[in-house]
Amino acid sequence: MKQQKKSLMTLKKGNWKFIVDDEDRENEGDLVCAADKVNSDIVNFMAKHGRGLICLTLTKEKCSVLGLKQMTDSNESSNKTAFTVSIEAKEGITTGISAQDRATTIFAAVNPDATKKDIAQPGHVFPLKQWRRCSSKSRSYRSFLRSCELAGYSPSGVICEIMNDDGSMARRDDLIEFAKKHNLKIGLLLI
Repeated sequence: MKQQKKSLMTLKKGNWKFIVDDEDRENEGDLVCAADKVNSDIVNFMAKHGRGLICLTLTKEKCSVLGLKQMTDSNESSNKTAFTVSIEAKEGITTGISAQDRATTIFAAVNPDATKKDIAQPGHVFPLKQWRRCSSKSRSYRSFLRSCELAGYSPSGVICEIMNDDGSMARRDDLIEFAKKHNLKIGLLLI
C-alpha cells in the first residue's frame, strides 16, 4: 500500500516511468507518461532516447468520439496491436512532427471537449485503442492508465518503446542501465 501511494504521488507530480514487458511476450521496455502531463521535453526525450514509435493510448469511447477508425479492418500483426489511423491537431501546429507539435496534438486529442473536428488524419501521433486481450503488457498498460485516473488524469498515456543505440530493442538488462542513466523508475503501480 505504501508503494502504491508513493507511485500515485510520483504520477500526480507529473513524473513518468517506464514499463518493462514480460520476458515471455516481447521482453521490451516502454517509456510511459500520463497524456495530460506530456510536454515537448518529454516527447523530445522519447524520440531522442526511446527511439521507438511515439503512441497515444486512448479508450474505445474516446476513439469513437474522435472518429478514429482502426488502421486496418484485418489486423494481422502478431500482437494484434490496435492502431488507429495516425492523427494531428487541426490547430496550433506547423508541420506536425516537432516535439511541440506532437505534444499539441496529444493535448488536442485528450481534451475532454475534443471531437473529430479537432483532429486531422493522417498525422504524426499514433493512437492505440486500449487493449482488450489480457497479456502481461496489456495488464500493465491498463494498470498504468488506471493509475492515471486515480491521480486525477484522463485514462490516456503516451508511450514509446525503447531501442538501444545500435537499433536493437532494449531488453531487461539494457533497461536497468537505461533507468539508472536517465534517473527513471522501472515498473508501475499495479491496481
